[in-house]
Amino acid sequence: MPKAKGRGGKNRRRAKNTSNDVKRELVFKEQDQEYAQVLKMLGGGRCDLYCFDGVKRLGTIRGKLVKRVWITQGDIVLVSLREFQKDSKKCDIAHKYFADEAKKLKAYKEIPENTELNTAEQDTDPNFVFGDESGSDDGDSDDEEVGANRREMPESSDSDEDDDDREERKSRDSIDDI
Repeated sequence: MPKAKGRGGKNRRRAKNTSNDVKRELVFKEQDQEYAQVLKMLGGGRCDLYCFDGVKRLGTIRGKLVKRVWITQGDIVLVSLREFQKDSKKCDIAHKYFADEAKKLKAYKEIPENTELNTAEQDTDPNFVFGDESGSDDGDSDDEEVGANRREMPESSDSDEDDDDREERKSRDSIDDI
């Protein structure tokens, strides 16, 4: 068996997914293309999409984007409608927009104003607090319910002995200091 040369395996040759925060040019739709929002990931490179022309379609992630661009629910994408299947409800995902690009599309009125965009700020808010959805605080506290299930430890009668032990240790420490 040949000796390993220390260069690594096939992953060494694979390109790294580094973007270096380079601003890329905003891609607008062309003929036979449409903007869409991902409703649900189905698996196998497919997802349910709501196209902004009002049609719900089944989208397939094209080969160039597979394992390079991760598409999740709520993302804004550019889809290519299939020319050879005009009445089909199938399309191919051609491009994924980042959050800032989606905001620009909304500002340019390319996508509807009422579209909810996924932003990184919503996902990584460090001040997120869980609470009631109703928003009203009746003064009820969950701490009371938790406290009801707790068992109290009985007080031991050895407390007098503990006090004596502490006094002896203090006196020993003071003698050692001298």
